Amino acid sequence: MSRSPSARVPAAVLATVALLGGLTACGSDDEGSGDGGGALEVWTRSADAPAATYEKVFEAFTEQTGIEVNYQPVVEFDTQIQGRAADRDLPDVFINDSGALGTYVSQGWVVPVERESIAGNADISDANWQATQGLDGEYYGVPFSRQAFVTMVRKDWRESLGMEVPETWEELTALADAFATQDPDGNGEDDTYGMVVPGTTERGYLSWWGSSYIWQGGGDFVTEAGDGTFEPAFDSPGTIEAVEWIKEQFCTPGHVQPNALTSTTLDSRQFNNGEAGIYLTGPYNMAAYDQEPGEDVYEVIPTPAGPAGTTTLAEGENIYLAAGSDQTDAQRQLAEFLISPEAQEIAMALDEQTEPVVRLPVNTTMDAGELRDDERWDLVQQQYDENSKVFPSAIDFTPIRQVTAEGLNAIMSDCDSDVAEGVAGIEEDIASELEAQDLLP
Repeated sequence: MSRSPSARVPAAVLATVALLGGLTACGSDDEGSGDGGGALEVWTRSADAPAATYEKVFEAFTEQTGIEVNYQPVVEFDTQIQGRAADRDLPDVFINDSGALGTYVSQGWVVPVERESIAGNADISDANWQATQGLDGEYYGVPFSRQAFVTMVRKDWRESLGMEVPETWEELTALADAFATQDPDGNGEDDTYGMVVPGTTERGYLSWWGSSYIWQGGGDFVTEAGDGTFEPAFDSPGTIEAVEWIKEQFCTPGHVQPNALTSTTLDSRQFNNGEAGIYLTGPYNMAAYDQEPGEDVYEVIPTPAGPAGTTTLAEGENIYLAAGSDQTDAQRQLAEFLISPEAQEIAMALDEQTEPVVRLPVNTTMDAGELRDDERWDLVQQQYDENSKVFPSAIDFTPIRQVTAEGLNAIMSDCDSDVAEGVAGIEEDIASELEAQDLLP
């Protein structure tokens, strides 16, 4: 995703310059020791358990620098930060999805980061830095955490049915069918399912979950066309084959959990609850799954291969420095601390009493599997390094993910639907979104 500053920049990004001056941040209103005279206001998208980890990180930062942090964990992050932006009163720093970068840049919420000015920048890989670049070649965030999706399977169910670890889509389908039809928990009831799928259109969940399989099938969403432009790439034989396979799961009784097409990740607790046995998801769930259903009854397996390979979705979180803040030195100091080995290790929650907020450290001097003494994290690291792919972060990909999820949801809702026709319709919707952002060649 690396770009030269001469790359074509759409009008939405050019408008950012006009917006920056009108935004302010609220850190200067609080007592503290930041360079603007107040505490540094920091937001994360976090529930209670990860928020407790962030608290420890920020306490260590204050102890080291003397800069006070007004930390706000926010569950309804997107809604609330939109409100703060509308009031021209953003928090000084926010940590959120790396895939949101294009959205934040286009809305003028974040300022460029001079990579070389960040102490410790050389300990972050070029690939991770490049994922923070906008269409103009500037860096608009600092990497904080990364991860790749992995496949989790109820090992006890699989072994009770005498089945091997699946290595292909066909074997994964067979395992889903066995979990749905062969009473893997041995309770004599027809109450188990194959896969857990967060398949709602809300926040584009179905596209988010299905992206790995689309890439494994040989499909894609968009491709770069040069000079800062993009073309739709959804309508392809690889995408059609992947969507056909996904549809097979939805249209075979028991292969996915009930109400999957209206389920968010918060609703999709069937793996925890012992109702379903396969889940393609992020490694951040392992801490919870080690408690329920239990570390001894499930396994993290190498991704079963589709026709084009084993690629899975990679994502993570960036540190964003808000436009309009008068705490610029404190913003930089916090970013530098957050990528340090000390902060990254605290954020990995190695004490097992809190939930990790760093999954794979972005600091290349650290090894997740070694630090956690857990071979499963070696597999996550290998998947991330060798067989992962990210959504384009330089553009506003959110509406593209949304229209893709809506199209896929419609296909899965009708088992008589024409997949090729549905995929072609999604291609048209993606083209419309690219045109709206002035990104077509």
